[in-house]
Amino acid sequence: MVGTMHAWQAVERGHEVVQIEREAEARGASLRNFGQIWVSGRAGGEELETALRARELWEEVGDRVPGLGFRPNGSLTPVRGELELAVAEAAAAREDAAARGRKLLTRDEARALNPALRGEFTAALYCERDAAVEPRTAQLALRAELLKSPNYIFRPGREVREVIGHRAVRDDHGDVHGGDVVILCTGAWLGGLVRELAGPDLPVRRVRLQMMQTAPLGEPLTTSVADADSFRYYPAYASTALDALNAGQPQPETAAAHRMQLLMVQRADGGLTIGDTHEYEHPFAFDTVEDPYDHLTEVVESLLGRPLPRILRRWAGVYAQCTDPGRVVHRQQVRDGVWLVTGPGGRGMTCSPAIAETTAEELGW
Repeated sequence: MVGTMHAWQAVERGHEVVQIEREAEARGASLRNFGQIWVSGRAGGEELETALRARELWEEVGDRVPGLGFRPNGSLTPVRGELELAVAEAAAAREDAAARGRKLLTRDEARALNPALRGEFTAALYCERDAAVEPRTAQLALRAELLKSPNYIFRPGREVREVIGHRAVRDDHGDVHGGDVVILCTGAWLGGLVRELAGPDLPVRRVRLQMMQTAPLGEPLTTSVADADSFRYYPAYASTALDALNAGQPQPETAAAHRMQLLMVQRADGGLTIGDTHEYEHPFAFDTVEDPYDHLTEVVESLLGRPLPRILRRWAGVYAQCTDPGRVVHRQQVRDGVWLVTGPGGRGMTCSPAIAETTAEELGW
């Protein structure tokens, strides 16, 4: 998605673009995510500003490309007990809470907003600026729109193997593609040419996750939903109240072992995308394990107050994340006219339009 959004920015600004994709269709983290435009948990400052700008851009593009499935659905994070409630209260009291559209709702207010939440909880943190798109089809919809322009060419099934001189690359078919600038948006692929160009100390790591998708719920889930474990993983919730939560109410064993939180979004077909886990240590497992899915099922059912629909799909994904938490993305000039843009981490789907816009502005497009 980061690469596609760079192509979008360039075409919108009147440039000719050749987009080269390693596979016939992208199959990495840009498909294996929630499709959330997730403003609520972003760190204050540059990261939040990037997410809010991206939210504006997603809505603008969504108006032009209905196939994105953009919807400004907001999110709810139900909380239970005094410790979780205190974190939600602190989050709602932040100086940037209004920019995020944050508001603390009573249980009845939350259920009025999202009637599917029939389980027991004390209150819920609402974030109005959160939104969603359809991750499995968003790139296809964007590409279909891009292909309407005579300035856009898509070259799938080709891997860039070499940077030639200035501002040109050779792919594994032997073809050379030249231009005024080369943008390498390599996703979780950090070896090979990336290591050659950026060196062995690239400040980016790979992260593995597990997720699942259910059959249709049979009713609307009108907002995205998170659980209070998300407070532990997103920087926007840091507070003394969070310190007290971590000290006084540790995560369940499975959630802690797999560094878990609940995030849940309803798809256009009515099914639920649910996750996720975080694995940081290499080598990653090659298989998925059931304990995290059992934990997520239990958490979701406790919030919905009903059994979860049948799980239709399970998958693992890998994304690239900057090791410097203060950076939204790693953007580096690796040769004259050649730029590497990678490592947005879990922000990739949320922030990709604004990341691409920033690149375009920095390069004077």
